[in-house]
Amino acid sequence: MAKITYIEHDGTEHVVDVKTGLTVMEGAVKNNVPGIDADCGGACACATCHVYVDEAWKDKTGDSSAMEESMLDFAENVEPNSRLSCQIKVSDALDGLVVRLPESQH
Repeated sequence: MAKITYIEHDGTEHVVDVKTGLTVMEGAVKNNVPGIDADCGGACACATCHVYVDEAWKDKTGDSSAMEESMLDFAENVEPNSRLSCQIKVSDALDGLVVRLPESQH
């Protein structure tokens, strides 16, 4: 289990426990975190689960796949730390992870 902090564009924080093996997106959806719609259900076929990974966590969340990079082309306000939360698997190593949601996803 990992404690993940989701921060909305307005600064509202949602700190939730997410089971190991789920994705960051699944943790948000199961805990009703606003701003992560996950229209494709986690199939990496949309960009409605776009998040900014806190700089301190970039190395621990891994690199984006080519498919993820292609989907990020459809997201607004992409930054170097942008990820699709459906592509970040939760592990004990991500306990304390902080992600921020873009303003376009409110």
